[in-house]
Amino acid sequence: MADLRLRLDLQLFAGEKTEDATPKKKQEARQKGQVAKSMDLPAAFILFFSFLSFYLFGGFMKEHLVGLFRSVFHDFLLLDITSDNLMVLFENIAVQLMLILAPIFVVSVVIAILANYLQIGFLLTGDPLKMKFSKLNPLEGVKKMFALRSLIELLKSVLKMSIIGYVVYSTLWGEKQSIMQLAHLPLEEIVSFTSSLTLLLGVKIGGILIILAIFDYMYQRYEHNKSLKMSKQDIKDEYKKSEGDPLIKGKIREKQRRMAMMRMMQDVPKADVVITNPTHFAVALQYDAEKMQAPTVIAKGTDYVALKIKQTAKDNGVITVENKPLARALYAQVEIGQGIPNDMFQAVAEVLAYVYKLKGKAN
Repeated sequence: MADLRLRLDLQLFAGEKTEDATPKKKQEARQKGQVAKSMDLPAAFILFFSFLSFYLFGGFMKEHLVGLFRSVFHDFLLLDITSDNLMVLFENIAVQLMLILAPIFVVSVVIAILANYLQIGFLLTGDPLKMKFSKLNPLEGVKKMFALRSLIELLKSVLKMSIIGYVVYSTLWGEKQSIMQLAHLPLEEIVSFTSSLTLLLGVKIGGILIILAIFDYMYQRYEHNKSLKMSKQDIKDEYKKSEGDPLIKGKIREKQRRMAMMRMMQDVPKADVVITNPTHFAVALQYDAEKMQAPTVIAKGTDYVALKIKQTAKDNGVITVENKPLARALYAQVEIGQGIPNDMFQAVAEVLAYVYKLKGKAN
């Protein structure tokens, strides 16, 4: 009973999503458009820099706005109402309005692109635009309405409205004396004061929203990483899909080793000599002066493989020579199919000379 409970606990633990997402899963999620992103951050930056741009381009915008009114009331007011005159009037107004709004438009577009790029980098995917019938499921919609995420979004909205309301109230309260005196001021000063106060409120609110949006981005990043978490079993399954089942790969490698060993054993009868340790190492050498620049290792092995090489050599009449240092050196430094290095020429030549001598006596 205790063992069964332990196995169940281990299975439950293996199914828990406690591991960080692998790079592969993060990349797949990114390709689907699932990234850590705060929708509040671009909006906050646009609001802040739009109001800030009024400080930077206010003189330019004022000049063109005054020019627009001057043109309308001075140049066009007394003109005859004809289709040509109206077209010229509307074209002039359209050009002046575009010049007035151009700085705000350019700043908004640049800041929106930059704010999104800083969050997610360059990402172009059409996956979120695909038609998914699951999005039309009313039950899923009800679940989202009462989900924890919806509650957090509601609390965020209430917090933002409360902070903005307090900032507006405190700013207006601080200017209450000036506001009370507006009725006694000329129209130009009233407009100047009102615009200055509006810009001040806009910059303050924009700055506060940026701070809140940064915290929101950190929360979105935490939630995104949490949603991508994987269980140990998920990681194993992903590895199997990408790299292949380790058991199958092991069997393939084992089969490849057996086939390589069989091919190697088939070459042993072609050897001129087998140099042994005598029990732990065996290296088979072949030398054909017309085809080879140096004696070549055609088979080598240790322990069981060494015994097989020696047995095959014995069965096929290949001479075996015991030379412990040379056998170890050849096994360690020369791969199958490679010629021996220069520093071993003398030792191997002596062995081959001995072998050829024995073969000559036998003949």
